Amino acid sequence: MATLVAPRNHFPQEDAEALWKAVKGWGTDEKTIIKILGHRNASQRQQIRLVFQDIHLEDLVKRLESELSGDFERAVYRWTLEPSKRYAVLANVAIKNANKDYHVMVEIVCVRRAYHNRYKHSLEDVAAHTTDHVRQLWVGLVSSFRYGGDEINARLAKSEANILHEAIKDKESTRSKTQLVATFNSFKDENNISISKKLLEETSDDFYKAVNVAIHCINDHKKYYEKVLRNAIKGVGNNEDGQTRVFVTRAEKDLKDIKELYYKKNSVHLEDTMAKENSGYYKKFLLTLLGKGG
Repeated sequence: MATLVAPRNHFPQEDAEALWKAVKGWGTDEKTIIKILGHRNASQRQQIRLVFQDIHLEDLVKRLESELSGDFERAVYRWTLEPSKRYAVLANVAIKNANKDYHVMVEIVCVRRAYHNRYKHSLEDVAAHTTDHVRQLWVGLVSSFRYGGDEINARLAKSEANILHEAIKDKESTRSKTQLVATFNSFKDENNISISKKLLEETSDDFYKAVNVAIHCINDHKKYYEKVLRNAIKGVGNNEDGQTRVFVTRAEKDLKDIKELYYKKNSVHLEDTMAKENSGYYKKFLLTLLGKGG
């Protein structure tokens, strides 16, 4: 479930005017920006952006980018973008990261068209930034057709579990999400070990790390995002970029479920941890997306 609860009766012109007042002249009214944008869904935010452009002949996103700074600016900027373009931005950031954020790259494979429109390159071009086997995995994830239904072929799952056992060594494999989950389960039944643990036994190179991320995303994306949050918070210096990515991409989808998983895993409420580890308007904005803001 989502943590964001947007108003049913929405008046985009009123919001656009309030945001204009918040950013014009000397100083910026961050509280108003959080109060409005932190309580509007994607459709409403795009309506506000269109009205803002029509009235003031200026792009709201660019104005916010120039008025705000730091983690707060990045969070508001990414939140205000329409979802597909947001993922394109996240993909571009991951590609430019010196440490190569494969986990982020796996998350955004479904938005290759938005990425191409924004950066004039396809996500297949990302392969040039990766090692040989990671390149094969990435191109496969981006370009392969995947059936999105719930039907599975049990015989195929069992057969591919055996093939996958060998493929781990040879660094190959493709299938639909539902079929892959069945294959992963069959792999565990046949080999008495989960495929992710088997991967950990093999090596720690980039290919296996990338495959491991893909497996966790496919098996249970909510658990995956809970772990992203946990690692981001526990990381040295606190990884705000990881926190921001989870909050802005999941607040309208399943952040409430992720929050509950976080409590079960860590015996502490996510909002308490976020309040402790972050500060300023960035903290206020994230808490608002979590449903704990004013």
